[in-house]
Amino acid sequence: MKFLEQTPAFLFFTGKGGVGKTSLACATAIYLADLGKRVLLVSTDPASNVGQVFGITIGNHITPVSAVANLSALEIDPQAAAQIYRDKIVGPVRGVLPDAVVNSIEEQLSGACTTEIAAFDEFTGLLTNQTLISQFDNIIFDTAPTGHTIRMLQLPGAWSDFLEEGKGDASCLGPLAGLEKQREQYHAAVDALADPQRTRMVLVARAQTAALREAARTHEELAAIGFQHQYLVINGVMPEAEAAHDKLAAAIVQREQTTLSAMPAVLVDAPTDHIPLLGFNLVGLPALRALLNISSVEIPPCEITVTPNFPDLSSLIDDLAADGHGLIMTMGKGGVGKTTVAAALAVELARRGHAVHLTTSDPAAHVLAALGGDVENMSVSRIDPQAATEAYRAQVMASKGKHLDDAGRALLEEDLRSPCTEEIAVFQAFSRVIREAGKKFVVMDTAPTGHTLLLLDATGAYHREIARQMESAGMRFNTPMMQLQDPEQTKVIIVTLAETTPVLEAAGLQHDLRRAGIEPWAWVINNSLALAHPSSPLLQQRAHNELAQIQAVSEQHATRWAVIALQEQEPVGVARLQALLRNDAAVK
Repeated sequence: MKFLEQTPAFLFFTGKGGVGKTSLACATAIYLADLGKRVLLVSTDPASNVGQVFGITIGNHITPVSAVANLSALEIDPQAAAQIYRDKIVGPVRGVLPDAVVNSIEEQLSGACTTEIAAFDEFTGLLTNQTLISQFDNIIFDTAPTGHTIRMLQLPGAWSDFLEEGKGDASCLGPLAGLEKQREQYHAAVDALADPQRTRMVLVARAQTAALREAARTHEELAAIGFQHQYLVINGVMPEAEAAHDKLAAAIVQREQTTLSAMPAVLVDAPTDHIPLLGFNLVGLPALRALLNISSVEIPPCEITVTPNFPDLSSLIDDLAADGHGLIMTMGKGGVGKTTVAAALAVELARRGHAVHLTTSDPAAHVLAALGGDVENMSVSRIDPQAATEAYRAQVMASKGKHLDDAGRALLEEDLRSPCTEEIAVFQAFSRVIREAGKKFVVMDTAPTGHTLLLLDATGAYHREIARQMESAGMRFNTPMMQLQDPEQTKVIIVTLAETTPVLEAAGLQHDLRRAGIEPWAWVINNSLALAHPSSPLLQQRAHNELAQIQAVSEQHATRWAVIALQEQEPVGVARLQALLRNDAAVK
């Protein structure tokens, strides 16, 4: 494995949720410890549990892994770290500033940026504490800070002064308010990250377009700030030998090879390793050792009986269609199939004679290709996220940045690189379409998180201003935020996969939306092997493992849910989209 050659002191594994960062970090830690290296494994991933992987309790202190000589582990709870961090910032002003101001500050500190910066605050000492570093040959991090967070820490100027003067909307600058006293330590940590003799960044992806696109974006972000030496691991690649056993496996092999041949250009020259797909859960030492020693793996036969009463996508359509109009939003992490689900729902509603507007911010414009042509009763629009975001940034720089000095403008420009910025910009563009939902169906692919919606409301530009104007005039009004909170007008569908990390992330999204007063209407579990009736032993094993996650969704998270089988062919064109509606159309 290229990423294991001449390993430096620090290894960081990064990538989108569900690609296998935690498993790969754990397997690497065991591999190096087995070589006699003294290894510390550190997790900052909110969706992972290293202790569960090893079958022991670890927590927020360095704990020896008794079953592996030379290995210790540490779990930094990012949510707990973020709460401590928020309390440190909000505590001194609570009871001093008006409640509305305090609530606004708390919301500014509730997003992903705060969690990431708080976690970075925790593990900074691991990068700079020479006494601790001397105790280990390698420190391995499960989840790395994004390029955006690192750039924020590199910027000059006083963050606190910038915020106190009200120059930023604080999507990510707010979390920086508590860092001023530790600036020198942070800069030392960033220097350690940027030194290839000390640190190696390993980008983890799957042989899927969305995962590779995310890896390419991360690569460019990190390269732009000096992190030139990055490694790429393509995890979970279907072994070509499986194609001989199973039409579905053969289709997956073809799909993955096509995707890898069209890999983003920035990744082509990165040292790359491919790790094959395994049929078993990566829990316990034998499984983790097998991840980097695939030749020793044997797949036992695993016959499964698929539960026949999983609800299919068609079970949701009657309720969706009942009112004859409304806003339907598909939400979820990248790569789970939001675009495909949105297109399938829109096609069926249009087939039933309803007027439908399908709109997407999918950067690959996949929805247009998915339809394969015009559909009666349906109009389609696409919002270019990059163009919308650039226009929004230009607007903010021209207004808020007009009177700033160079340092202030640098801070504001970096704040506008936050993921929240794109969500706000795209949502503003979507808002122009939302009003159509009073007369027809508007099916919206991709949407902002609950945090972004609350941030919009807290910094309140649109909702509060409209409310103030209309209430003072004694007029009725309905803002986009109010429409999203009204279950009679809006139905939010969370899309996920029957895998541990995607389900945990979807549950986090649901919690986020509920804080914003938005109750998800249904969950859709996409690309299920359990309903695809595979004959390959490898895929049968993975199908069996899905059942626990489907049960978790049905019993713990969703009041209404449906499952879509993994298809042999990409669901492109009206006929294939309609085939997604019923599980009896699954590949056999």
